[in-house]
Amino acid sequence: MDGLTRTAALLPAEARLEMPVRPLDALPDLTQPAPASPRGTRRRRAFVLAMTVILTLFATAEMWEVLGLARWTITGVVMTSLFAVLLVPIALSFATAVLGFVELLRGPAPQAMAPAVPGSRTALLAPIRNENIEDVAAALAAMRADLHADGADDAFDIFVLSDSRDPAIAAAEVDAVLRLRAAPGCRVFYRQRSDNAGRKAGNIAEWVRRFGGAYEAFLILDADSLMRADTLRRLVAAMHAMPQAGLLQTVPVLRGGTTVFARLQQFASRVYGPILAAGAAAWHGADGNYWGHNALIRTRAFAQTCGLPALRGPKPFGGDIMSHDFVEAALLRRAGWGVQMLPHLGGSFEGGPPTLPDLDARDRRWCQGNLQHAAVIGAPALHPLSRVHLAIGIGSYLSAALWLVFLVLGIATALQARFLTPAYFPDTHVLFPQWPVVDAQRALWVFAGTILLLLTPKLLGILSVALIAGRPRSLRGWGRLVGGAGVEIIVSALISPATMVRQAGHVVSVLLGRDSGWKSQARGDVLLPFDEAWRFARAGVVLGLLMLGAALAVDPGLAAWMSPVLAGLLLSPLLIWATARPVFSPAGR
Repeated sequence: MDGLTRTAALLPAEARLEMPVRPLDALPDLTQPAPASPRGTRRRRAFVLAMTVILTLFATAEMWEVLGLARWTITGVVMTSLFAVLLVPIALSFATAVLGFVELLRGPAPQAMAPAVPGSRTALLAPIRNENIEDVAAALAAMRADLHADGADDAFDIFVLSDSRDPAIAAAEVDAVLRLRAAPGCRVFYRQRSDNAGRKAGNIAEWVRRFGGAYEAFLILDADSLMRADTLRRLVAAMHAMPQAGLLQTVPVLRGGTTVFARLQQFASRVYGPILAAGAAAWHGADGNYWGHNALIRTRAFAQTCGLPALRGPKPFGGDIMSHDFVEAALLRRAGWGVQMLPHLGGSFEGGPPTLPDLDARDRRWCQGNLQHAAVIGAPALHPLSRVHLAIGIGSYLSAALWLVFLVLGIATALQARFLTPAYFPDTHVLFPQWPVVDAQRALWVFAGTILLLLTPKLLGILSVALIAGRPRSLRGWGRLVGGAGVEIIVSALISPATMVRQAGHVVSVLLGRDSGWKSQARGDVLLPFDEAWRFARAGVVLGLLMLGAALAVDPGLAAWMSPVLAGLLLSPLLIWATARPVFSPAGR
């Protein structure tokens, strides 16, 4: 049989469901009553927001004092304002981690569960585009075998939704699906789109319109996702128990990495991730966010609210909404559907990029998608917390550029004070000379306090593993936990300046109108040559040399104070190359 015939044979009967495309400023036709958040959510939300505001105001006041009389200059005002803006996400992460630690100490709240409706089925969707189909099929086969062993063949269907355009790749996908179908288990279907409109969001929307009417809920899998059968069953039961829930998000844990970089990401995901997820879930309540995969979605709620329009104007700000998950969560919540994270569920996994350049390639696409949200955040009737989620997404990339501006501005101010004669008596009516004094001792305390805020989520994550999540049972286990944390903290601190430079470049690229395109994510391990690491990081090295020269011209003490940033920039090619090497020990997988 030819390719079209083979593909048609791999599809079920259509069950069409209307999914209208609506302008973002058009309110939904149907609105549910406000979803009920877990008890105590308002109190936890007030705690996190109050702590964020207090920490930000206190640290900003200290920075104002650090600058002395220089704070009254334009440079001083700009630096203080930048510091305040940049501290907000740090303080928010700190407050979320503190709340998460308390929540983990208390243990998971009882979760209402209801038995699945007899005869109802849930669709597991695997949207792919030019992926390594053997890896995708292996993950689906493992999930399917687990569901079969759990007696859940009649409760789930798997759909492989291909956007691949290469005939050879599509043929390999069909062969892989046929092999899956040959083994016992739930039904497996395959569909290849002839039109790739809307990218991934369009792929899902096309499935909803053709087949969504047959399914109460569906779950989107990434190409490297893996979920246990028990987790899937409990997700479905939780949605039956919460009729107001439109989306239930699990917390995927990274798995399967073989490079140093991937293993460090896995360590952070497993040790620091649970505490931040528990804190976020506690204060988000039913007004949460969506991460694009490993989440169960109520089909009719999604169809009624999430027909996404193209944004006005040319790319990169116009066109298809790239980071569609945040927007879909906001639209579901606007229509009265709850969007909730279930951090204690477990059994949800995904793969991570093997190297920093691979992560950076994904970051470029996310940067463009998140900056697009500037056109979404003002849509009418969005829940305030949905606007906060969109703002955090935008700020996560703008902050890199702002940190770079803050550092450069600080060095420029120091150079000005060192080499230009200050105007002690400016053309204003003042009684005393304006000495350009900076409080070095207070600056040291502000720096130390900022580092403490940054490290506290990690320290609390380590403490939660030691006290709550099954403490290490041997001296070797304690050594692996503490040693792993030490290596992760040092390496991430050294790599972060290079990441800052790259993300700042992405922001500039988007602002200049350059589109990221639609490229497949690198998931397999590929040896990274040193010359590629050098090309990737050379802009940061040049910036590091300029900053080092400027700092030494002012005072060697300034260079010592900036040594973590300078070392990260200057050593970045070596760090990127070294962390891209494979880890041959099987420990930690």
